[in-house]
This record gives sequence, structure tokens and C-alpha cells, in this order.
Amino acid sequence: MHLTHDPENPPENAITFADFLKVDIRIGTIISADEFPEARKPAFKLVIDFGPGVGVKKSSAQITEHYTCDELVGRQVSAVVNFAPRQIGKFMSEVLTLGYPDDQGRIVLATVDQTMPNGARLA
Repeated sequence: MHLTHDPENPPENAITFADFLKVDIRIGTIISADEFPEARKPAFKLVIDFGPGVGVKKSSAQITEHYTCDELVGRQVSAVVNFAPRQIGKFMSEVLTLGYPDDQGRIVLATVDQTMPNGARLA
């Protein structure tokens, strides 16, 4: 395996482990997904169950290129659950659903390869 340094996409400045622990990333299951035509960029409105403690939260996600609403329901996703809610048009996004851009900038969801209990925290 050959690893290279990408000068156009360097890592962010170093943080402490204590800084990392401030970011609360949890697994949740999408219980509904709807079109979000009012969004400036194509997006879906997601409702995600993070289990006891966090509960059910809403998220706006720009993931329309790789997913349909029907195939999102029941899928587990990773999200930051301790950001302040963000108003997006008439929709209040309560968590940040995580993903990575593919080589064309289209978002692919960050998820797990095994079913996890809703609310499990990234360790």
C-alpha cells in the first residue's frame, strides 16, 4: 500500500482527546425520510431514532444523489447529536448526519457494518 500526502486536503489542526470527547457522535435509525423541495440544495428531511437519552431527532441531509427516501428508512446512520439546532428554511435540523464526499462531491453516508443499538456513542 502506498500512502501519499494530499496538499489540497491536509488534516485539520491537532486537537486534544478532551476536545474530541466534546463531539457526541451517535448511531440512530432513520424512521422517516421525505423530500425537502424548499432547500437551496437538493436534500431530504430525515427523522432519526437515537434511542433512550437522545430520542427522536430531525436532520436535513444533502444525500439525494446516492439514496432515495424509501431506501433510507430503516438504515442506521452516524450523526453529531450535540450541535445547536439549525433552522433550514421552515425546517429545524437538530442533528448533523455524517457523510463523506465521493470523487464528484456527492455525499455517501457514514454508517456501521453491523446493527448497533440506537444511541450507541462513537468510542
